[in-house]
Amino acid sequence: MNFQDLVKIENADTYIDLAFRKAQDAAEKTREKIFPHRFAKSKAIELDKVKAVDKSLQKHLKHILTSFPTFDHLPPFYQELTKLSLDYAKMKKSLGAVNWAWKKISSFSILYKGKLNSCQDMEFINKFRKEYLGRVSSCVKQIDPELKVLEEARKIMKGFPAIKSGVFTACICGFPNVGKSTLLAKLTPAKPEIKQYAFTTKTLNLGYIQTPTKKIQVIDTPGTLARFAKMNPIEQHAYLAVKHCADLIVYIYDLTEPYPLEQQHKLLEQLKQWNKPILIYLSKTDILDRKAVDSFQKQLQELGQQGIIYSSDELSKDLLTRAITPGLRDAS
Repeated sequence: MNFQDLVKIENADTYIDLAFRKAQDAAEKTREKIFPHRFAKSKAIELDKVKAVDKSLQKHLKHILTSFPTFDHLPPFYQELTKLSLDYAKMKKSLGAVNWAWKKISSFSILYKGKLNSCQDMEFINKFRKEYLGRVSSCVKQIDPELKVLEEARKIMKGFPAIKSGVFTACICGFPNVGKSTLLAKLTPAKPEIKQYAFTTKTLNLGYIQTPTKKIQVIDTPGTLARFAKMNPIEQHAYLAVKHCADLIVYIYDLTEPYPLEQQHKLLEQLKQWNKPILIYLSKTDILDRKAVDSFQKQLQELGQQGIIYSSDELSKDLLTRAITPGLRDAS
């Protein structure tokens, strides 16, 4: 899902100014037309002003309402992410205020277009138009605080990762600097930032293994995913991705980093709580001593973990096989 299309939300004065400019443009066009008498022309000018203001305000407010997704229709990942990142109740209340203004302006427009159409007195033509502009302006100004709330929500939601629903998804997990981003770059065309120190990944990096018949979504998850309450926002995003989006977990072990194997084993056990198939990938094997690899393999067997993947090509083939063959997805 992609939140990049959320429309920028302006303040109340901006929407009012835009609408009034539309009214002036409409009036200028109407003045160029020929009418049987001055009264008919004046009425047509004021009517077109009302129509232009109505159209402009309705368009902008409706765009706000339709660009924000319906919470109940969001995938579970985004539902929980929205509640985690935003004051959802406040955002929902603000959308309700915009909807109120939209309906109110519509009713004012119908009322005053009717008054202008039936008006037979020049004095009342200007009076009705001024009343209308005053009432719709007041209506928009009343929701100015709510417009500010929604603009802040939009900025946050634009930063949400664009995870696709309904696509076979593998989440790469492990301690910082064990090679998660490097593995993503080997598996997919994605180009994540890779540096030789921990905590490089500042967002969820996404990549795709694409074949003529299948697409696999691969997510590089930062952090250790150990304690949710102590995670920073990006680590919480990663946690939710594993919880809601992962069909399979690729867990990376690194024997070259200063993370004791006991800690890496412990993190693996924590990931097993999701009851999702886990593939074990050993990184940096090109610089490892064979004896260290054999010893590590023996430890995993003692923990009841069978099978280690040593290359990205082997992992890519395994992922494609599992994505294509449903029966293998649950096998770890």
